[in-house]
Amino acid sequence: MEVKKIDVDAVRAQFPALQRTSVGGEAAVFFDGPGGTQVPSSVIEAMSNYLSGSNANIEGEFETSATTDEVIAKARSYGAAFVGGSSDGISFGPNMTTLNFNLIRALGRTLNPGDEIITTVLDHDANVAPWLLMAEDRGLKVRQVGVTEELNLDLADLESKLSDRTKVVAFCLASNAVGTLTPATEIAKLAHNAGALVWADAVAYAPHRRIDVVALECDVLLCSPYKYFGPHLGMSWMRTDLAETLPAERVRPAGSKPPGHRFETGTQLHENIAGFVAAVDYLASLGDGDDLRGRLDSAYRAIESRETALASQLIGALRELPTLRLTGVQGADPSQRVGTLGLVVEGERPAVLSRALGAKGIYTWNGNFYAQSIVEHLGLDLEEGLLRIGLMHYNTEREIQRCVEQLGLLLSAA
Repeated sequence: MEVKKIDVDAVRAQFPALQRTSVGGEAAVFFDGPGGTQVPSSVIEAMSNYLSGSNANIEGEFETSATTDEVIAKARSYGAAFVGGSSDGISFGPNMTTLNFNLIRALGRTLNPGDEIITTVLDHDANVAPWLLMAEDRGLKVRQVGVTEELNLDLADLESKLSDRTKVVAFCLASNAVGTLTPATEIAKLAHNAGALVWADAVAYAPHRRIDVVALECDVLLCSPYKYFGPHLGMSWMRTDLAETLPAERVRPAGSKPPGHRFETGTQLHENIAGFVAAVDYLASLGDGDDLRGRLDSAYRAIESRETALASQLIGALRELPTLRLTGVQGADPSQRVGTLGLVVEGERPAVLSRALGAKGIYTWNGNFYAQSIVEHLGLDLEEGLLRIGLMHYNTEREIQRCVEQLGLLLSAA
């Protein structure tokens, strides 16, 4: 199948932030994408247009309220296209963590003492801590799956921990700290064979790979539009029959249709939901196709191709820096990792390196990124953590070259 090539110059022209000049006078380099991507002008305009022309609460008997209802309905249909599922199961919230706490609390009311939950060492704590807290309240047990030497998920360990007591297998599709892609379909099959729900965190996956909840055999999936070129917002999808039956915590007068709305507490971030629609349209514009889902399919093939080439360049160049170690998968194999690189530099504090790079206009992250278990597994100080470089399709070969050159200078001067 032919893969459309991304016109990087045309893409970058749509992002105002990418035109930024750093304090030192050089063009800013945004390698901070795993913490939140930049947004195109179309997203900014959609949010502004909503606030200036349609700002109202829902279900009113007047024009701007009706427009708000239409925006939310469109966003649900776009959310369905984005994840490859039904719009009935789409929920929006302030962020993934808040949504996950809501969903897990609802599920918890159906569980019994002695039931078990499985999480993984690779996960962001937003898909670990809520289960631990619920376990304390309900008398449950949480078991954690380990990783291999290259920080791939240990499927044998997962299989050994599954039992007829397992009710949920919660895992990430991609690690936000070290870039590992998990074997989601194999995990789902093992979980379902044990009678457990599949609860997937797609936050670090969604900017890089096409989500398809049917192919992935998910029961619940969560993601964050601000990680894929949209505004700060959380979104989840749940299998419709599950969404209809879980005892959601909500105020009594609130409606329950569509089923996903049952998990949306209070007034939603309507302007951000409008921005989410624009973000999906932006992504779809990178591809070809007869409908939204087809364009997204095409766009993600193009994104994967470009980001794999960038990751190959970056990993190859970093190997030339002798005191630097890449954690996890060592190559740019697109079936094994995304372009999120967790780095350890011998004798250097990640915060010091990130600050020095930032002074040169190169924006990276440092710390544990709320991926507590993997940082502890690596034997690193939890506060110090890793230096993280995150590649997005809008990054360039020249930006990679600048970053590696500056890292080399910093390390040689140390």
